[in-house]
Amino acid sequence: MSRTVTGIKPTGRPHLGNYLGMIRPALDLSRSGEMFCFIADYHALTVMQPAAELRRRVLDLAATLIALGLDAGQAVLYRQSDLPEVCELAWILGCVTAKGLLNRAHAYKAATAANAALGRDADEGVNAGLFSYPVLMAADILIHRAQGVPVGRDQRQHVEIARDLAESFNRVYGAVLVVPEPLVDQRVMTVPGIDGRKMSKSYGNEIGLSATPDEIRRRVSRIVTDSRPPAEPKEPDTILSLYRIVAADDDARDLERRYREGGVGYAGAKDLLTAAIERLLGPARQRHAELMADPAGLQEILARGAARARASAAPTLRAVREATGMGWG
Repeated sequence: MSRTVTGIKPTGRPHLGNYLGMIRPALDLSRSGEMFCFIADYHALTVMQPAAELRRRVLDLAATLIALGLDAGQAVLYRQSDLPEVCELAWILGCVTAKGLLNRAHAYKAATAANAALGRDADEGVNAGLFSYPVLMAADILIHRAQGVPVGRDQRQHVEIARDLAESFNRVYGAVLVVPEPLVDQRVMTVPGIDGRKMSKSYGNEIGLSATPDEIRRRVSRIVTDSRPPAEPKEPDTILSLYRIVAADDDARDLERRYREGGVGYAGAKDLLTAAIERLLGPARQRHAELMADPAGLQEILARGAARARASAAPTLRAVREATGMGWG
């Protein structure tokens, strides 16, 4: 049985890109192997938010994952901050991490590039948590001896850093840590937003997982198209790209044929996309509302998951402590 681990930050309402790029592959893996799924509230602290809001978002994300099909009895669903072992492992890993590796991490490079574009000091507004979060992410993965980590193509670096740190530790202390593999879902690499760029809350181009049918329709209607009439063949565009991802394969092939040969207008294509997204998200909407109406029940689910996660983490941390001279048998 394979063991995988994945996590998502509670820094805003999840959107369709999160579902297609991370949640759906994780759900698929959870049905065929041992899955650890954590809500990354430690990572969320790199962006300050009120404590009450963070707690609400943690529960909202737990409800979203379960509503979308995560079986919390089979998969291990837990709050990252309920697993203090990851912080200890992160410190130990940090001691075998080259600073230059963290200099090349995507989030840090993006922050320094943005500062440079504005003529500011490279590290302005960059906290130590943002700089070192790849080490904590590596600890999240390595603490469970995971063999695989489901990621989108643009998130592959996180697993590569975890691999580097595991190998660095093992070179110094022996073969203690499992070196994980990135599991890239070939169906979905980068999910386009309604403006054609990668779907992201920072771009404001997302379609929320909690969106109502009317909200989905309004968001899809904002996709920019050219003026070609229905009978004229069309180039693949954002509508078709999204439809390929959310619709059944036969339906996607049919719309692609109609694009290529002519016979579909953009309004009709947007209607098809809206309906496909609603078929995908609609059934989870009521389940999510039911779960959020019982916060104590959600807390209990997370507590049970934390107990299972700590039981998984304990042998790894014990082996690491013994290898580094901090264990006493």
